[in-house]
Amino acid sequence: MKKNTSGRDQKRPSPDEKTTHRHDEETPRRGKKTPQQGDANRRRDKTSLWRDETVPWHENNDFWNTMTPALFGQQRLAAAPVEVEQVLHLADLSPGATVLDLCCGPGRHSLELARRGFSVTGVDRTTSYLEKARASARKEKLGINFVQDDMRCFCRPDTFDAAIMMFTSFGYFSDPAENRQVLANLHRSLRGGGVLIMDMMGKEVLARIFRERDWVEIDDVILMEERTVGTDWNWIETKWILLKGKERKEFRFSLWLCSARELSQLLEECGFGSVTIYGDLEGAPYDQKAKRLVAVARK
Repeated sequence: MKKNTSGRDQKRPSPDEKTTHRHDEETPRRGKKTPQQGDANRRRDKTSLWRDETVPWHENNDFWNTMTPALFGQQRLAAAPVEVEQVLHLADLSPGATVLDLCCGPGRHSLELARRGFSVTGVDRTTSYLEKARASARKEKLGINFVQDDMRCFCRPDTFDAAIMMFTSFGYFSDPAENRQVLANLHRSLRGGGVLIMDMMGKEVLARIFRERDWVEIDDVILMEERTVGTDWNWIETKWILLKGKERKEFRFSLWLCSARELSQLLEECGFGSVTIYGDLEGAPYDQKAKRLVAVARK
């Protein structure tokens, strides 16, 4: 699920994000607990199970912080150099170009782009991700501008030669107008001739490989998933249960599903002049063997 509203580097959120707003949520006031409520809370604490449904999932800092090992394990971090090389080939970019990494998460792609001589701005809403990204940049003496903001709000007209949204960082919002706003902001932020690279799980790909339940072990974490597809294949609801030692946490999140045609049409409606669809970052065809939905949209 780069990559977060909220951004981020979103696999399922595959979710593959990775930005977006980065305001800390206030803790709602609660009245005095009844004995029954106290017992329920003690049972919850005993099992280390916590799920906050008072805020949208993509604004839940506990979700992003808890799921960091699953979202950004060593294997995914190690893949960043190859993915950046593929992105640069698709976008036809040369060192010195200005690049926006929207929903940058802990900065795995931002850092690699800066190492290669690009001028990078990384945007995300999750404080802990940005702190980690800034610390990594300082350690390597890389001049990256990391910004805490919501992807629905961030816009710098005519500023960037390219923008990337990796790891299924698009489609977080239940209101289609908000998802459209993200693309409109990206279009405005690009210079004339600028290019946007989007990497996500396509509706057609998901339909081919769909499994209602699954589990995977990532480093020292076990992640169990349960998925439900909404009406007309426009929406997917996912429950994640993370087990780490004696800790158990459960979260639910949802994403809009886009087909290649639907994403292309949406990008064109937001002002992009040409859109090319691929089946992975290597530029394979978007056919029955496609692994991802990758869009290359030019202003």
